Parts: sequence; structure tokens; C-alpha cells
Amino acid sequence: MTETSAELQLLVWSVILTFVLILVPATQSVLTNGLKVMAGPRDAVPEPSVTNKRLRRLAANMIENMVLFTPLVLAAAAAGISNHWTVLGCQLFLGGRVVHAFVYAFGVPWIRPLFWAVAATGMGMIAWQLLA
Repeated sequence: MTETSAELQLLVWSVILTFVLILVPATQSVLTNGLKVMAGPRDAVPEPSVTNKRLRRLAANMIENMVLFTPLVLAAAAAGISNHWTVLGCQLFLGGRVVHAFVYAFGVPWIRPLFWAVAATGMGMIAWQLLA
């Protein structure tokens, strides 16, 4: 059995983080509006709370970033590129996204873009190795 690369393991953890970030506002909506309303066609769902809207934006933002991160990691794996730069890039992405999630969820101003930039730098490091 072959060992999964660190990059692919970090991709899986990023997928798990994405799932959690989708699940949190969905669960909050069920708790607020009830299962009957949320399991139906949702044509007449009450306006979400400010917190729920923020959590939905956070989930959408994570999905947008995964659209960029996932093909970079998979392209590196397909090309057989795995080194300290690609591993560090994946670590920066996941670490930056975890902190970004907490900062975003709690509405902390000004520093959220810094952690987005950490994650973006990680993606840049992987892309750099693909283009080198």
C-alpha cells in the first residue's frame, strides 16, 4: 500500500474543514427555523440572522478557495512534485484557512484579510513549484 503524500493529506483536512464550515450555518438554520422548514423547498424561510449570513459567507469563501487549492494540489501530485515548498504551501493554506474561519466567524475586523493572504501565499508556493 502506498503512503498518501503530506499534500494530499492536507487536502483531505481542507475538505473536512470545508464540510464543517458548510455544516455550521446549515445546522444553525435547522435549529432556528426547524427541520420541517429546512427540509422542505425553503420557499418561505425567514431572513437569516446576521451571524448566519456571516457563516454562510465564510462557507462560500472557503469553497471559492478550494476551487483554486484543490487543482494545484492534484496537479502537483499528478506531476510527482512533492517537496518542502509544496508541503509548506499546503500547511500555510490549511493553517491560514483555519484561523481565517475563526476570525471571520467572530467578526474580527482588519486581520481577516491577513489570514486569507497566508492561505493565498500557500497556494502561490504550490503554483511556483508547478511552474519551476
